[in-house]
Amino acid sequence: MAIAKKAWNTREKLDREDSATRAQLLRAARSVFEQRGYARTAIADITAAAEVSRATFYVYFASKEAVFGVLAGEVRDRFLAAQELDGLDAEDPYAVAEATIAAYLDAYVENLAFLTVLEHQAITDPAMYALWEEIHTRPRGRGARYIVHLTQRAMADPVAPPEAVATAAGGMVAAFAPGVAKEPSTRAEVVAHLTAMYLRLLGVPLRSPAV
Repeated sequence: MAIAKKAWNTREKLDREDSATRAQLLRAARSVFEQRGYARTAIADITAAAEVSRATFYVYFASKEAVFGVLAGEVRDRFLAAQELDGLDAEDPYAVAEATIAAYLDAYVENLAFLTVLEHQAITDPAMYALWEEIHTRPRGRGARYIVHLTQRAMADPVAPPEAVATAAGGMVAAFAPGVAKEPSTRAEVVAHLTAMYLRLLGVPLRSPAV
């Protein structure tokens, strides 16, 4: 009997996590956080936006902090996924640079408003600070390791240590993201410019234009 009850509780938990209502609450919470900021957002604001009761909110989340933490985790995962580029030849620095820059820029543009809220919350919330750091340090670490990989194969001659180049590349993308968010039509041009600058930092010669 105890085993059956445990199995039922596990299934019930999975049902809650996979629920369309949970997804609706997350969408509503993200929208409200982005509009009002963390401090000025109340659970009542989230439930009103999601058009559900307060009791329904507590079926899925224990608190405002909990739902914000889930959203922050999703943003972190989006940035990590931006570096999971299947089908690319790791030995082709041109293709890797362009694809990575484009994916990272898209991640920034898609999450710009929420990142602003997260950055502010990270000032006073150690858990959110850890997530904020992870969003930046893990991609930077991967980028630095890739630069080391290219350098060891004499395919790159970076102008600075790998960590510094990876940090600079991330900073450039972050600086250009607001402009692309405002003018999406500039995305292709910005990706081209960022890729060219990144290749310069890597010490990889630019490709000759096609004749």
